[in-house]
Amino acid sequence: MKKRKDATLLKVEDPFHSIVPYVMPKRTESEVSMTVTFDITELLAFIKKHNEEEGTNYKLFHCICTAAGKMIYHRPKLNIFIAGRRYWMRNDITLSFVAKQQFSDGADETLMTLKIEDDMNLDSISKLIIGDVNKARSKGNNDLDKTMKFVGSLPRFVLEILFKILARMEYQGIFPASLQEGDPNYTTCLLSNLGSIGADSCYHHLSNYGTNSMMVTIGTMYKENKRDKVQMTITLDERIADGFYFAKSLKIVNYVFAHPELLMDKIADPLPDEAIPK
Repeated sequence: MKKRKDATLLKVEDPFHSIVPYVMPKRTESEVSMTVTFDITELLAFIKKHNEEEGTNYKLFHCICTAAGKMIYHRPKLNIFIAGRRYWMRNDITLSFVAKQQFSDGADETLMTLKIEDDMNLDSISKLIIGDVNKARSKGNNDLDKTMKFVGSLPRFVLEILFKILARMEYQGIFPASLQEGDPNYTTCLLSNLGSIGADSCYHHLSNYGTNSMMVTIGTMYKENKRDKVQMTITLDERIADGFYFAKSLKIVNYVFAHPELLMDKIADPLPDEAIPK
């Protein structure tokens, strides 16, 4: 199948990359992971100033999502995935994350997805995240949660057959769009804000189910030499972009955190020359 509703087929010119999906057919055997420390001193000052002077409710997580959207937009290889042994460029930049109903051990979790549009900025992204989280918490769950609850209640032999069928449909590029919608396994990047529960960032595996090629865990903020820092651990499918490409892409995030006023620009607005990796 050379067509998908959610992506465009990419022609691979490099002979090596053309055989990589056959050498390493699974996403979980193609992972690379790194833990990166970001200086967020200027960013936190920016957040505090806007919240106090303009009555906004910006959070560090909102800024990370916006910076991630900018990075992926300007470094498009990060929006590639492999399915059916072929390379695909996703039609949209999509982020996903988990929101707990309450901060307690037994609280349910709600899966959230966010489509990043070219004309969005920190303000619009922040409002969307806050609105979606509040809506999900007030309603208790979303449609995907209800679907998973139903599917999870099926007998084991039915589930085994069902997921074999779904895996084959994914391979052929005919996976139902209705099942992809809202599923974090079908987004560009899945983020887990462990800092919100007082935990450090950690390695998180990718999944062979779906098309998600990037996972980010965010740790707690801390002080070091009077500077504010945060660590993030990023896991990437190395088949879509090598470590050199990815490491250079992270320089955009570093630059945006050091110049947080760029978060108010549209996602598609050109970045300063010094922010673009050479």
